[in-house]
Amino acid sequence: MHSEADGYYDETESYRRQRQADLNADTSTKSELEQKYGQVWTTTELTTEFEVIGFMAPYVTVKRLSDNQKGSLEFRHAPRYYFSFHADKGN
Repeated sequence: MHSEADGYYDETESYRRQRQADLNADTSTKSELEQKYGQVWTTTELTTEFEVIGFMAPYVTVKRLSDNQKGSLEFRHAPRYYFSFHADKGN
């Protein structure tokens, strides 16, 4: 693991940790999440529509298989749902 001591600093870490805690504390059902965020995917559904490129909880970087559009999704752990797709602007 990297640290400030070895010259690495992740300025998003505290935000990501808080967002991850908030998402994991949310007990909304899939349909309730869809009302908040739009389309929601299970892991199986995600893999039929996206290729996962990388992740840094609570975010995953993906490429949509239908058009190669890159973007990101948020996710929560249990049950595992992915949502809030945001397309990269530079793609």
